[in-house]
Amino acid sequence: MKAVTFGELMLRLAPEGYLRFVQADRFGVTFGGGEANVAVSLANYGIDAAFVTKLPKNDIGQAAVNSLRKFGVDVSKITRGGDRIGIYFLEKGASQRPSKVIYDRANSAIALAEKKDFDWDAILDGVSWFHFTGITPALSDAAAAITLDALQTAKKKGITVSCDLNYRKKLWSKEKAKEVMTSLMPYVDVLIANEEDSSDVFGIKADNTDISKGDLSKEGYKSVAKKLVDAFGFKYVAITLRGSISANDNKWSAMLFDGKDYYFSKEYMIHIVDRVGGGDSFGGGLIYAMSTFGADKQKVIEFAVGASCLKHSIEGDYNMVSADEVLKLIEGDGSGRVQR
Repeated sequence: MKAVTFGELMLRLAPEGYLRFVQADRFGVTFGGGEANVAVSLANYGIDAAFVTKLPKNDIGQAAVNSLRKFGVDVSKITRGGDRIGIYFLEKGASQRPSKVIYDRANSAIALAEKKDFDWDAILDGVSWFHFTGITPALSDAAAAITLDALQTAKKKGITVSCDLNYRKKLWSKEKAKEVMTSLMPYVDVLIANEEDSSDVFGIKADNTDISKGDLSKEGYKSVAKKLVDAFGFKYVAITLRGSISANDNKWSAMLFDGKDYYFSKEYMIHIVDRVGGGDSFGGGLIYAMSTFGADKQKVIEFAVGASCLKHSIEGDYNMVSADEVLKLIEGDGSGRVQR
């Protein structure tokens, strides 16, 4: 399988450990971004994965490209140009203090990109899967138009398309998100969402659920998935279920709906090292599992959740685990014992 993901790759700056922004006198540097994170996951599982974006033609842009190349992601489709790379600052939360993200991404290279920067017919030649998130069309009207162009090309080529809703209130309003994302949904085969996204973007809510208390209703999510399929005709809807006990400890599971049956994964109690990229690692795991174990839908959702569970133990945006490590976890070894 050959997969392509499209979005923004950002420079991440974070204080050491659990220091707050106001305490820090130095920041660690890594790179990440929703769709780039998915591409890294797929490459680590042995999938031929390419990431598409626009980055400035300078040393920082090159460092971003190199961060993907070292994991085997195809970076040959990345357009170079523009003046800056988007930046985000991350303050890791602990106990009852939540994590905090500050964006400095206005006028980034990808936000100012034009449709002529991407030849989607060539980029998607021979590709079987295309993935994007709701973050990309939120960057600018031009980015939304480029995303639509990619989706229309993918549709013509018969490519499977997945989308992670990933609503970001700091990028656009709920009203604008609903307008734009509704126009893109006819091209989507597999929708990934969480307990808030379907409500924020489409106004579709789970009954008997209070995410602030960590209360999750399986029946409520069944109704959400069915409403989404009825509204947009998705072939699959995957909903991640996060029960937040604190900034450090979460319950983590997910559900897959194929338009007929519902498949729930086992639930993991995870102690978080770094939760950024957790949803993206789920997406990467889902795409890999659907292309590898497609007929075994229970295994598909177990793999996606297991992959994401492991990501929460890894610093940085990228999920640096192998398919064998995920399989070992979902087959029953979650003890964390030393492997000798």
